[in-house]
Amino acid sequence: MTGQELLSPNRQPSRDGVLRAMSKVTEILPQTPLLPLEVDGTTIWCKAEMLQPIGAFKIRGAWHRLTDMTKVQRTKGVVGVSSGNHAQGVAWAANRLGISATIVMPSNAPQIKLQATRALGAKVVLYDRATESRDLIAARLIDESGGTLVHAFGDPWVIEGQGTAGIEINEQLKERGLGDPDQIVACCGGGGLSAGLSLACPDAEIIIVEPEGWDDIIRSLDAGKILSVQDVTHPTMCDALQTPQTYPINFEILQKRVSKGVTVSTQEVAAAMRLAFEKLHVVVEPGGAVALAAVLAGKVDVKPVTAITLSGGNVDRDTFVKMIA
Repeated sequence: MTGQELLSPNRQPSRDGVLRAMSKVTEILPQTPLLPLEVDGTTIWCKAEMLQPIGAFKIRGAWHRLTDMTKVQRTKGVVGVSSGNHAQGVAWAANRLGISATIVMPSNAPQIKLQATRALGAKVVLYDRATESRDLIAARLIDESGGTLVHAFGDPWVIEGQGTAGIEINEQLKERGLGDPDQIVACCGGGGLSAGLSLACPDAEIIIVEPEGWDDIIRSLDAGKILSVQDVTHPTMCDALQTPQTYPINFEILQKRVSKGVTVSTQEVAAAMRLAFEKLHVVVEPGGAVALAAVLAGKVDVKPVTAITLSGGNVDRDTFVKMIA
């Protein structure tokens, strides 16, 4: 692939792209632990992405995207759309690279995420989830500034960057003499992480987990076409997974690779957060706990080598205490 093709926003993400992202991520980010957890007599392996510098896996895709920008693109800045974790990933990468960043975030995003994004130097533009389109707002900002869109999931670099978590999972399992994973159970919002893992681990069965009421990808896979969330006002504690609908670039990969999708309730998420705290001694936010919740609820048949994503830990203290009480 030529240098020009590598920089094309219309290119398709690939496993080679994931490996290229991995070479960049390795230089600047720590390898997050793969923690063993026994569930009904079987050990599952939990990828602890809440231990990333910004508390979530989103930093991977953001770093891959921004480090591939040209000098001209960097001078005009970036615009992102996010409920909070991708926002921090973009802000962190932009801060490191000296690039201005504007992030379109929902007005009801957790304060801990809004504050962290601003603290990293990004400008935050708020919108109403129920009445406004973050993508339209981002498009207007890009028209005004000439900046580069860094989408939270519908972007080839972002997908490839998130897939680096899968490369690490492979390596960490092999270090334990287990070989590649039979199955990966992934937290799913817009599908960027699931698509990236699908590319990184082509021989693993991919199962996605969404919160109840925000199961647009599961419904889309069943229908064979992209569908939107039925009710964008449906209450959920999983703010990180509140995406109205996926993008074709994600959907095409997921259609080929996802074998099953399940939803979990708030109660099941709370049980997973509590278990992760008690047994693994880690803090997981609601959206980052849905994969574990599905396994604990018996909605996923665990295979001999099953890995799950604990995809983030950005949750305020009061919410965390309420959830695990």
